[in-house]
Amino acid sequence: MFKKILFCTDFSENSHYAFTYALHLARTYRSKLLILHVTPDTVFPEQLSIYLTNEKIEEFWASQKEAIDQDIKTNYIQKMEGFDHYQIFLKEGEPFLEIIRTAREESADLVVMGTHGRTGLDHIFFGSTAERVVRKSPCPVMTIRLPGREFVMP
Repeated sequence: MFKKILFCTDFSENSHYAFTYALHLARTYRSKLLILHVTPDTVFPEQLSIYLTNEKIEEFWASQKEAIDQDIKTNYIQKMEGFDHYQIFLKEGEPFLEIIRTAREESADLVVMGTHGRTGLDHIFFGSTAERVVRKSPCPVMTIRLPGREFVMP
């Protein structure tokens, strides 16, 4: 049913929890697990490049990549317990666009991602990457919330 499952992470607690679902589905359906992390453009604004040399900027990105690689190993690869049918993607850009682009390019059958469940002003100001992915994705999207954060009827 699912040949390729795209798991998206921002290394939050929500993402770590969603990973258990993605890995379980990949094992159950013998799917390839695509692990994607997108570094937002806003991490390093262009205005700062005026004050930094190209060498310093390259050093910054190299250290970021090392930290991301370590996070992926610690939080995901070490927990796979022998599951080796996976591929890692590290991208930079607008997270929801890169998730959709990767889902299309890799012909993903399912996207699995955590959601923070923001509401009110947080949702208005920050939006929801998960909501945008659900609306624009070329394939089904499974969003996972942390347990204990149930909706309370007004």
